[in-house]
Amino acid sequence: MANEARGKTESCIRPDDPRYKELKAYIDSVRGQQGINIMVLQEAQRIFGYVPLEVQKWISLELDDVSVGELYGISTFYSQFNLTKQGKHKISVCLGTACYVKGAQAIVEALQQHLDMEVGGISDDGMFSLEATRCLGCCSLAPVMMIDDDVYAKLYDTKQIPEILDKYYLAAELEEKMESEVDA
Repeated sequence: MANEARGKTESCIRPDDPRYKELKAYIDSVRGQQGINIMVLQEAQRIFGYVPLEVQKWISLELDDVSVGELYGISTFYSQFNLTKQGKHKISVCLGTACYVKGAQAIVEALQQHLDMEVGGISDDGMFSLEATRCLGCCSLAPVMMIDDDVYAKLYDTKQIPEILDKYYLAAELEEKMESEVDA
């Protein structure tokens, strides 16, 4: 069972999870090719949404000559891989010097309070992941927050945060409504 505490979820993918069959089919389709480790980890992340240690162990058993340590090294070196479950939308708040001196910490605190979660966690509804980053490359727009690929610049007034987050909730509701109409 997943252990949830203030927006933090630990991984627990059961060994009989049917997604392993899909991953095995992919591994079988690329088996024997050179340099498949990254490709397999990318596919695992696509299938599971992240690559926790238990998935890496399973991959290591499937790829006879690849150790868990090697897979873990790859998955921790490249920032594209997530080792923990992520929310539907990734919130990144820049805490680099320019953003920090212009109040980025207040953004983090407002998000934590509004979503009742900690940095590194996911919201209880699974909608958002929250991370603090060192630089988003938008120093002239400080303080900056990104949600997925959307940049929110010069975010001095943290009272804007609920309104910003509501856009993502509304989009999710519309998406769900459209999917239910298509299924009907």
